[in-house]
Amino acid sequence: MPSEFRDTWSAGDAYERYMGRWSRLVAREFLDWLALPAKLKWLDVGCGVGALTSEILARAAPSSVTGLDFSEGFLTYARKQIPFANASFRPGDAQALPFADESFDAAVSGLVLNFVRSPERAAGEMRRVLRPGGVAAAYVWDYAGKMELIQRFWQAAVAFDPAAAGLDEARRFPMCIPETLLALFCSEGFEGAEWRAFEVTTLFKDFDDYWSPFLGGQGPAPTYADHLSEAAREALRERLRVTLPTDSGGAIPLIARAFAVRAIRIR
Repeated sequence: MPSEFRDTWSAGDAYERYMGRWSRLVAREFLDWLALPAKLKWLDVGCGVGALTSEILARAAPSSVTGLDFSEGFLTYARKQIPFANASFRPGDAQALPFADESFDAAVSGLVLNFVRSPERAAGEMRRVLRPGGVAAAYVWDYAGKMELIQRFWQAAVAFDPAAAGLDEARRFPMCIPETLLALFCSEGFEGAEWRAFEVTTLFKDFDDYWSPFLGGQGPAPTYADHLSEAAREALRERLRVTLPTDSGGAIPLIARAFAVRAIRIR
């Protein structure tokens, strides 16, 4: 990927506008699937702005949740939005978790593993910090199949800039399929691995509601849009405007699918 298009992850409010409405919906489906008991000690690896953390607090009755992320900007946002005594946030690397062995009952990660340089190391670290019997689980977008918010963007971008194809998450992250996710956790010593697909729908009230989050410069597609010239960005905007599906009232319904995996540390 060209260095000038390196993904940007720094402004929590902008990222929340871009991905929040999606990530919170899928986090609820994910936690309902896990159906873990109350009073567990949770770790949210790559917590970002706290979408999954906040749903754990709302739905799983944890004894505590620790969110870890490398972005200080995202952590600052999360701390402001989630001021609960049993929630804490700290900086760190998913590939070298700053926690002692067997510290948590559940270790989860939402929409992160594909961005980690070594997903194997991240999964291994999740196993290390889990107590025996603890559950590890993660989910990623189905970029190549049905993540329409992002797919529609890159389809429009590639139509006038073929080089943008190399930036599309569907091409960058071939690991985002159930078979690879299962193999990842099995290879790191987990047992009982299984997967599930979740689909969530978001209705954008009009085109500006869809387009404006891409102007925040956070994540691959918004980073690309931010680096375009004004004329090129306007051309992309217009192509999206005429190609997006709309209902009779001008709203834009889009679907996102995520693949999730869960497994157990037996010993």
